Amino acid sequence: MVHNQIHTIDLLIIAAYLIAMVLIGLVVVRKVRNMDDYYLGGRSFGPLVLMATVCATIIGGSGLMGRAGVAYSSGFKAIMTALPYLLGMFIFSGFAGRISAVGTTFNVTSIPDLFEQRFGKSAKVMLGALIAFTMMGTVASQVTATATIINMLGNEIGISYEAGAIIACLVFIIYTATSGLFGVIYTDVFQFVMLILFVYILIPASSLAKLGGMGNFLQNLAPELSTPYLDGSIVGDIITYFVFTLAGAEMWQRAFAAKSQKAAKEGLFLGTLVYGLTIPLVWFMGVVAHQLVPAEKIIAYGSTDAVVPALAIEILPVGLTGLALAGILSVIMSTADSYLIVSVQTCVHDIYKTFKPGISEKKELLLTRVFAVVLPLGALIIALYIKNAYNILMFAWSFYAAAAGLPAFAALYWKKATKAGVLSGMAAGFSVTILWKLIGLPFGIGATVPGAIACLLALVLVSLATYKKSPAPFLDPYKKRAAE
Repeated sequence: MVHNQIHTIDLLIIAAYLIAMVLIGLVVVRKVRNMDDYYLGGRSFGPLVLMATVCATIIGGSGLMGRAGVAYSSGFKAIMTALPYLLGMFIFSGFAGRISAVGTTFNVTSIPDLFEQRFGKSAKVMLGALIAFTMMGTVASQVTATATIINMLGNEIGISYEAGAIIACLVFIIYTATSGLFGVIYTDVFQFVMLILFVYILIPASSLAKLGGMGNFLQNLAPELSTPYLDGSIVGDIITYFVFTLAGAEMWQRAFAAKSQKAAKEGLFLGTLVYGLTIPLVWFMGVVAHQLVPAEKIIAYGSTDAVVPALAIEILPVGLTGLALAGILSVIMSTADSYLIVSVQTCVHDIYKTFKPGISEKKELLLTRVFAVVLPLGALIIALYIKNAYNILMFAWSFYAAAAGLPAFAALYWKKATKAGVLSGMAAGFSVTILWKLIGLPFGIGATVPGAIACLLALVLVSLATYKKSPAPFLDPYKKRAAE
């Protein structure tokens, strides 16, 4: 029987899921013997595991709930902004093998590590600060999405949005702090199965069944929700998504963690392919809610982020509602843990250890667990002030995409990139993005567009001007292996 509210059985299913995630983290902690295990899972992951974790990480709370909310309010914009990220990820999968090779050949574990070997410590710390800022904002977007779901249970058990955000942080902390990337990867695989079965298959199929088929859906679909269009804000989001993929620290980490170059390329490609299949389904779930969920219910929840869980509650019977909501939580948590582990690695390995290079591995592991507690608390503060997952994500990503996307690509492929050029590019991209936001986004164009242009010009012009006088070492894994 469809019940249109949360049943005790559904709550028990959700609670069991959260407990299972914590237990996985506590069980696999025994696999963590050193820092390479904590950050990269011992570089041991094959293509199928990588596919699951890549797809689960990409989708995220903002990618599902935030984008479905965009579809609910703005229709086709949800697809227009998703496609450039998809294209960027397919391109990224093409050079994931080189990233893996650089990692194993030169003992590189992160993008800042690569920057240090090519451009020195100042470039490493500058990029590390950018990554830490971006990752905390991204974790905050996932806290917001989780809190939105838990808040929807509030009418039944009295949990507020703020309490939901705290619960989300506690769960993220427990299994990320204890087991590092091993815990993240193993929970991602489990979460991947949950989100595919109980979100991307169950909810759309049940929605069509409730409507009486695709014909009825199309007949009642408002034209403005299915008409492609472009404006300055969409162009800004498109550029942000596309450029971000070049330096997405969480995906570089996946490539570094692969057991081989082939596994890195195949895992990234397959994960991106599955993500591509979910894009129209997210749009569908957002727009079909207009036909199945009373508008006053969405308004009562306080955010369009609540569209997908509201749809699940509206159309699914007892038990399946709990599984669907657990699946939605899977989407969110699989992204939150990935960005959290990257932010921890950045703060400890890439920033703190740069100034304290003699730190023992035991102390470094202890510090990572301390930061895995502290950083989510920072994300919690952000989530309590900005309660829209998509807005938080785009705010954080716009700075990072403009300042780090092109320099990261140059560090991997461009021999003539120099320390001065990279530092100038990052500074120009970040500064112009801030300035563009402060003056109110002229012409309605997103800040990443002028920021990325400024970064590109500074990077190329300064590098070419300083290349002969101050060339930077180029890390060519294939040439080094041939020499050996």
